[in-house]
Amino acid sequence: MPRRGLILHTRTHWLLLGLALLCSLVLFMYLLECAPQTDGNASLPGVVGENYGKEYYQALLQEQEEHYQTRATSLKRQIAQLKQELQEMSEKMRSLQERKNIGANGIGYQGNKEQAPSDLLEFLHSQIDKAEVSIGAKLPSEYGVIPFESFTLMKVFQLEMGLTRHPEEKPVRKDKRDELVEVIEAGLEVINNPDEDDEQEDEEGPLGEKLIFNENDFIEGYYRTERDKGTQYELFFKKADLMEYRHVTLFRPFGPLMKVKSEMIDITRSIINIIVPLAERTEAFVQFMQNFRDVCIHQDKKIHLTVVYFGKEGLSKVKSILESVTSESDFHNYTLVSLNEEFNRGRGLNVGARAWDKGEVLMFFCDVDIYFSAEFLNSCRLNAEPGKKVFYPVVFSLYNPAIVYANQEVPPPVEQQLVHKKDSGFWRDFGFGMTCQYRSDFLTIGGFDMEVKGWGGEDVHLYRKYLHGDLIVIRTPVPGLFHLWHEKRCADELTPEQYRMCIQSKAMNEASHSHLGMLVFREEIETHLRKQAYRTNSEVLG
Repeated sequence: MPRRGLILHTRTHWLLLGLALLCSLVLFMYLLECAPQTDGNASLPGVVGENYGKEYYQALLQEQEEHYQTRATSLKRQIAQLKQELQEMSEKMRSLQERKNIGANGIGYQGNKEQAPSDLLEFLHSQIDKAEVSIGAKLPSEYGVIPFESFTLMKVFQLEMGLTRHPEEKPVRKDKRDELVEVIEAGLEVINNPDEDDEQEDEEGPLGEKLIFNENDFIEGYYRTERDKGTQYELFFKKADLMEYRHVTLFRPFGPLMKVKSEMIDITRSIINIIVPLAERTEAFVQFMQNFRDVCIHQDKKIHLTVVYFGKEGLSKVKSILESVTSESDFHNYTLVSLNEEFNRGRGLNVGARAWDKGEVLMFFCDVDIYFSAEFLNSCRLNAEPGKKVFYPVVFSLYNPAIVYANQEVPPPVEQQLVHKKDSGFWRDFGFGMTCQYRSDFLTIGGFDMEVKGWGGEDVHLYRKYLHGDLIVIRTPVPGLFHLWHEKRCADELTPEQYRMCIQSKAMNEASHSHLGMLVFREEIETHLRKQAYRTNSEVLG
């Protein structure tokens, strides 16, 4: 019995000794593993099965530092902007509180009600609640839907294109580019710094770090504007190595109406110098002078006409037309300038502007195939201001009356063709020839570029000069300004760019899409009619 106890005691002793050695070995291996590496190129601990060198972590840290610096700069800019806007809004709200008569400005809108600065955030949230963001609105028909336009980092895909915009294009206007950049940055801020009520969980990257999204992770976005509430943005982000998308909804609410300025404009003494460059085309000039007599002489009566005529052929006819109209109406406020040169519209308008020697005057650059109303002349006076504004109205261009009124034996008189319908004409938003501007502004900016020869181009150059300057450019469709149809001829001497512009203008000037389609498929239509007539005759005979 004692021998058995001795053996058991010996086994227990060796077992404890073995456990102690094993623990010492494990501790020694742990110390070796945790000891700092003396070799600069040795690998650092990372994901199992991968070696990440020191340079990798330095690059990673530098990348993260640069990203956070960029984000910090963006946030500082946004914070400064928000502080400034909040301060301005607070001052305006305080001013509204001090005013006893809210309706003094004559703007009957509920947004002008007194609101304390503390209620501003509540008001902005109420705009979101009223907009169709979280809950759909009941619409009477499909025409009530406000469509979205989509965008990526580089392009915008738009529905309302007009004639010169494209379904896919880069945002040209700086304010539009800045708007989309700001929206994407705001979306990234929401994702990377979520609030407690955001429906998203913090994700980790492959090295266990916090997952940070950047601009390159933006996939696409949608936006639309409810004009009385604000603009809604739907943004989608995705990491290349992840399957999940991040979705952010933003809303830019419109605030209450606020007065910028109120002024009285007296146009009773404002004379308009209508300058018309002309070469031949005496029949069109007869029609122009009929419109001029009815509107300018009989109605407006504060007009001077300057005609700059190129060449000798037709000059005597133009003189007789002017003398006939002026003698009938006792009107003598006109100037005829004769240039024995090849026609150049920019050159003619430059000469016409400098022919006026009575100081400042409002000028209307006009073509012989333009029809205008007395209301347009007042719009010209109201939207141009020396040293401040120039007016570039968008003309409504009429289609070929032979096509528009093909079902009539004779097209109606010109006065009856002046209607704004899609089959009768279009807004000529690619034309910049008709403009109202003061003589001093025109001379200060340098007038037309005389290096531009032939058809087109000189108007765009002048327009761009004003866009690059400090004056406000008013560009809008005007109902009282029409471009009468006439056949276009694109000369062979034009440059390829000018010829392309001329052909484009000629094609768009002919007829509407539906009318051109009827002309293209005219043979098919006639074939169908013949078949119908044959069937009808067969049934009658049968």
